[in-house]
Amino acid sequence: MPAAPVAFTTPATAPRWQRRLLFSPAARLVLFAILLVGAGFVVHAAATALGWTDKTAPPLQRALATLGIRLLPALLGYLVVVRWIERRRMRELDPRDIPVFGLGGLLLGTALFSTVAGVLWLVGSYHVIGTNDHVNWAFGLLVAAIGAGGEEIITRGMLSRVIEEGMGTWWALLISAAFFGAAHAFNPGATLWSSVAIMIEAGVLLALMYHVTRSLWACIGLHAAWNTTEGLVYGVSVSGGSVHGWLKSTLTGPDWLTGGQFGAEASVVAVVVCSVLSAILLAIALRRHSIVPPSW
Repeated sequence: MPAAPVAFTTPATAPRWQRRLLFSPAARLVLFAILLVGAGFVVHAAATALGWTDKTAPPLQRALATLGIRLLPALLGYLVVVRWIERRRMRELDPRDIPVFGLGGLLLGTALFSTVAGVLWLVGSYHVIGTNDHVNWAFGLLVAAIGAGGEEIITRGMLSRVIEEGMGTWWALLISAAFFGAAHAFNPGATLWSSVAIMIEAGVLLALMYHVTRSLWACIGLHAAWNTTEGLVYGVSVSGGSVHGWLKSTLTGPDWLTGGQFGAEASVVAVVVCSVLSAILLAIALRRHSIVPPSW
């Protein structure tokens, strides 16, 4: 069963200054942002000092450096906010949920992008032209898969969760999804449509996934499996980034179908497929009456 709808509530005995400067949603988001930037600077400086970010560094070291920069600052900042400010158990990252929510997310993400690729193949847009026997699985899994955890901690663990506590579920869905779309606006090949597509197909879907399960493992699993399946298996650009997957493939057709230079994530097929799952999750939330109203 999912955890309680709201993970944190301000202690009734907290003085006014703590309510405003420590426990309010805005205060916790600002504090997390400061921690994220500070820890990011330290991790990046450490990786650079070790030479792991150099172009001449071994691929595994470069992968670990990229993973550390993407994951560690978010994780450290989240630990500080949850354990020292909210002073609660981190139920949304409970390791005991990995076999259910984490594995379920992995299977769902794999099936989701496989459906997108299958539809594109059926309409004559996705073409397999061979296989690649030299896939860098270690780098891809570390960066594309595990690195997705950092994005989920920031967007769903902090932004969506904390906004929901103050402004309610609907505003949390809208703001976190818009943030997620905007965060991909500067990727290679990005357009206004690609940002909107990411907002709808991933931002809304993953926010609803967290709302229904109250587990970040479900979001991390789905996100990681989508990235891995899209790039390492089907050989399709991941959010505009070129990849060398197991399948050598091409996409042909109009940009609205293929996603253009950004890749299949900007395809109307991906938007429709993901929106179907979002509608199912929303129906579950409405049936459970789990929508959180604004605090006012």
